[in-house]
Amino acid sequence: MTGQRRVIARVLSDADDHPDVEELYRRASVLDSRISVATVYRTVRLLEENGILERRDFGGGRARYEATESGRHHYHLIDVDNGKVIEFEDPAHEEFMRRVAERLGFEFVSMRLELFGKKLRSPANTDKTTRHDREKEKHS
Repeated sequence: MTGQRRVIARVLSDADDHPDVEELYRRASVLDSRISVATVYRTVRLLEENGILERRDFGGGRARYEATESGRHHYHLIDVDNGKVIEFEDPAHEEFMRRVAERLGFEFVSMRLELFGKKLRSPANTDKTTRHDREKEKHS
């Protein structure tokens, strides 16, 4: 593996988010200004083809990436307002999916779950907003 590819691999392994190629390029080029976006694309494709990296589509028209984690099942909750991806685990859900696969005559191998949502406003904030709106209406 070339030095530039090692830098890109390090950026990926250090990432605690799910960067797209442009973000990977931005981070890698800070470490090595000779890295081109084409090198990042080629490296990502190579790592994906070798099962080291997984491509994710969380909407927004761009692929995002994360390191492959064998044996660990986690899920993603995507905030549709800001694109933030929250990883979580749910052993009870995984066990349920195993039972479903067995009931249908299959061996559970893997699964993928992506939830898309909007952050709920807390009841306290909702009440304040409602009160504020009522006060505005009284003074209008």
